[in-house]
Amino acid sequence: MKIEGGCHCGKVRFEAEVPEAVEILDCNCSICSATGFRHLIVPHGDFRLLTDPAALTSYRFGTGQANHLFCATCGIKSFYQPRSHPDAWSVNLNALDDVTGLAVTARPFDGRNWEKAAEELR
Repeated sequence: MKIEGGCHCGKVRFEAEVPEAVEILDCNCSICSATGFRHLIVPHGDFRLLTDPAALTSYRFGTGQANHLFCATCGIKSFYQPRSHPDAWSVNLNALDDVTGLAVTARPFDGRNWEKAAEELR
């Protein structure tokens, strides 16, 4: 099914194709906990940025492998490139326009112990 979402001000918009039943990752790391980010993993080929990529600003920390992308105007991170899934985007379930029709189950992800948690995903 097609989902759509974006940031608060609307300068970042995207759409993606996902199955009707999805599993999200609830991460307890410092950045996800502080922002309420709930990870819906979407393969790169199933995701389309609808707006100008210049509306995004990037932030990297730690290993620098994850590319956290924020709206340069309102500061919302609606999706980003996670290090745990290099061939997919992580879309924030909370940034979707409408979750009606999605059957969502949540799986805890211990981002405070990232290396161990990433091994468990494999």
